[in-house]
Amino acid sequence: MIRRERPAARLLVLDPEDRILLFRFTPPNGPAFWATPGGAVDPGESYVEAGMRELREETGIVAAVGDEVARRRVEFVTLEGDPVTADERYFLIRVDDCKISSDGYTDLERRMMTEHRWWNRSDLIASSEIIYPEDIVALVERVASGRRGAL
Repeated sequence: MIRRERPAARLLVLDPEDRILLFRFTPPNGPAFWATPGGAVDPGESYVEAGMRELREETGIVAAVGDEVARRRVEFVTLEGDPVTADERYFLIRVDDCKISSDGYTDLERRMMTEHRWWNRSDLIASSEIIYPEDIVALVERVASGRRGAL
């Protein structure tokens, strides 16, 4: 299987209680899962620019994304069915308001992103649902404490 490279900006959006924002995706040919906001870097965009665009499109929040706080490479099949090797760069965004807008969703997001939720760490640990990245609790704890690095 040929995999294309997919640079992506992923967003760790934390509210004042350090709850993390996740979106529930319901693909037609696989199990539902939860994931952070974010997505592919468009041609000509930097990871930071893609992060700001994805934040605005998927949440309605307009904010700077700041410095990269983590990075990972992962292989998966996109919602469109494309096998990719993703170079994911994570950015931390702290927000005061938990209001989310879906006004900027693409058609694909409107079909697949069926809900959002602000998760606390204990709920993430107790959950039996599929959540990406799989080590999100450790990642959030590391980033919230100011540590950075590869996943």
